[in-house]
Amino acid sequence: MSDDHTHVQEFFTPRAADWDSRFPDDGPAYAAAVAELGLREGDRVLDAGCGTGRALPPLRVAVGASGVVLGADLTPAMLEAAVRAGRDRDGRLLLADVAALPLRSGSLDAVFAAGLVAHLPAPARNLRELARVVRPGGVLALFHPIGRAALAARQGRRITPDDLRAEPNLRPLLAGSGWRMTSYVDEEARFLALAVRES
Repeated sequence: MSDDHTHVQEFFTPRAADWDSRFPDDGPAYAAAVAELGLREGDRVLDAGCGTGRALPPLRVAVGASGVVLGADLTPAMLEAAVRAGRDRDGRLLLADVAALPLRSGSLDAVFAAGLVAHLPAPARNLRELARVVRPGGVLALFHPIGRAALAARQGRRITPDDLRAEPNLRPLLAGSGWRMTSYVDEEARFLALAVRES
């Protein structure tokens, strides 16, 4: 296991058991962000870095019974928490690294990624991997239930100009990784960047 994997697992493993109780009011924000993906009945969607699976129920509603919902995470404890919460009924859980997904190229219609970008060891390469598994014209949502400034304040830090999620940094990063940003919102109550998979 790489040092990056170890770092991510060391961060999330002790937090998994009470993750949902620490952020009990995020459900509506997740549902609203999923709605912005524009998913249709029968679509195939991945929750990349799914954690405890909070996006899986609204993703299932969006794609219906005929759709495919996958949740991939690197941390076993997070997937175990998703199972305890019953969210495995809404999607198939995969213990997988989003940097090397066990999925066919072009096999998905969309990727939802909550809080993922800050934990990617090689953002450009990792976003290219997400692009690989999405069909041309498919959609990526980079989401966080609070905005960059609110998150920085919660973590006791300040936003710096090199913040990966700042629009002037994120737009070219996505463009160089096979995505075209179509919208960007960074408000106190949410962060949501949407991008379309280029052909």
